[in-house]
Amino acid sequence: MRETIGKVAVITGGSSGIGRGIALAFARAGMKVTVTGRRTDHLEETVAIFAEQGLDVYPMQVDVTDLAAMRAAADEIEQRFGRIHVLVNNAGIGLTGPVSQATSSDWDWAIDVNIKGVANGIQAFLPKIRSHGEGGHIVNTSSMAGLMPIVAGIYSMTKAAVIALSEALHLELLSENIGVSAYCPGPTHSNIAQGVANRPAEYGQTGYPVGPHSAAPATKLPPYMSAEEAGERVLQGVIRGDMFILTHPEFKAGVVDRHATIEAAFPDEPLDDIRSQAIGFLLGSPVYSPENRLASPTPAARVSV
Repeated sequence: MRETIGKVAVITGGSSGIGRGIALAFARAGMKVTVTGRRTDHLEETVAIFAEQGLDVYPMQVDVTDLAAMRAAADEIEQRFGRIHVLVNNAGIGLTGPVSQATSSDWDWAIDVNIKGVANGIQAFLPKIRSHGEGGHIVNTSSMAGLMPIVAGIYSMTKAAVIALSEALHLELLSENIGVSAYCPGPTHSNIAQGVANRPAEYGQTGYPVGPHSAAPATKLPPYMSAEEAGERVLQGVIRGDMFILTHPEFKAGVVDRHATIEAAFPDEPLDDIRSQAIGFLLGSPVYSPENRLASPTPAARVSV
């Protein structure tokens, strides 16, 4: 999506942290931005920050786990701005800890927000993006934990699901000029720890220690990436049409090692040509071919308006 001026963008979980950083980047690029969130204080703070910078933003209190509310929000945004071009499914919770300690409520909450919240965004907003025929883009926020599931099993599971979903949807929508990206940020300034502390009552008890999150101070300080820089990288990825939007080159060596471990696990035996022909549709896609692979983004290529 090369042109950004006048495009209409919606960012769920856009009232704080990475979502707010994305919203600011989009607004600076000339987009008409709506942010959704559950907390009114975060929404009010976001409006004030935008106003200080001479930018407009439309805030909406919406829970991504409520499909009816998401569809109502999509209708309202379309009526207000005429059409919708970009959806960022950014709302999520960072519930982390050993899988063996999780309660059934922990599983339910993580899946409802991190997976079904994305599904609800797609169901509510994709028809709006399709309807005007101008193309558009969907960004689904995953995490480097989806590519490197080292310390947070349930969280990593949900984020890996978002990556797989994004890749499949990327293939589905290519012919409609609608891009889809899996956004996998590394450690970034955010309110992810605070979000876990504000657990809805309907999700019962957690199996993890309750209290100040050990990562909370670090999520606000260097060397974590700023939310605004992370947001600029999303803007760049949308303009480039990236299938994956990654932020931290420090993770590359670990991901390469993980993929090499996966490759080494394949049986060392001749291919069955008959079987290969029968299951060929499962074995790959042209989008992964070297000739269709974009060059790595560089800091010099960041977008400025």
